[in-house]
Amino acid sequence: MATLAQWIDGARPRTLPAAVAPVAVGTGAAFALREEAGHGDAGHLGFALLALVVALALQVGVNYANDYSDGIRGTDEERVGPVRLVGQRLAAPGTVKRAAFTCFGVAGVAGVLLCLLSGTWWLLLAGVAAVWAAWNYTGGKNPYGYRGLGEVAVFVFFGLVAVLGTQFTQAGAIDLAGLAGAVGIGAVAAALNLTNNLRDIDGDAASGKVTLAVRLGAPRTRRLYAGLIALAFVMVLASGLVHTPAVLGLLALPLAVAPVRSVLERARGRSLIGVLGQTGRLQLALGLLWGLGLWWAGR
Repeated sequence: MATLAQWIDGARPRTLPAAVAPVAVGTGAAFALREEAGHGDAGHLGFALLALVVALALQVGVNYANDYSDGIRGTDEERVGPVRLVGQRLAAPGTVKRAAFTCFGVAGVAGVLLCLLSGTWWLLLAGVAAVWAAWNYTGGKNPYGYRGLGEVAVFVFFGLVAVLGTQFTQAGAIDLAGLAGAVGIGAVAAALNLTNNLRDIDGDAASGKVTLAVRLGAPRTRRLYAGLIALAFVMVLASGLVHTPAVLGLLALPLAVAPVRSVLERARGRSLIGVLGQTGRLQLALGLLWGLGLWWAGR
């Protein structure tokens, strides 16, 4: 029977910045719209809190769902990194599956409430798509994560959908700064996922799990990681063209040096566990600073 500490480790807390950052940037982008005519009431901290619950619950849910699906397929038996509840036989598969769907349920309740209060019912379709994507990443008959599409889904749902959905529920509109934020945060989220798959590249290849890292091979995966991080900071500059204080996000740039250097210098296996944590801290700092800068623009 898994301990509480093992359940927490199985939730993969290093990935949680992928949920916090888009909500911070989307909320900041909503407040930034206050400086434009017709958007004087943009920005709503209550809606931001609900969006954060949705994002965190989805992130933990997808982590448990991946643990369950990879565990029953046997692709987790030769992995390095965090606890695998099913793969290491610490918890029954059915229990981990129920934990995943409990998280999806929490996300669903918070999402319905957010759409009800903000009057954006059509966004429920995005929520349904997000849950489908969370489960079918490694679950179902044809998991798209085994076809090298995991990073694409992360970019879409933890970048475009999360940032722009957060901005729209609070402002009823999106703008160039919000779009730049969505692309930038999505790029770092994809880099975070890519780090995880680069770490597991040998085990995944051996077990038949064809991730993007397996498809590209380690050298090109490393270059893609660096390119995604660079893209994020280009997007900070782009948002600064609309709202100058948004460039506050550039203060997170020093945090990118160590993980990018480690990846490009061919860190592998367990050495990449530290890079995963560094990328998560970069994403959190970037999201908070970027969001703060955008919020400041709307004061």
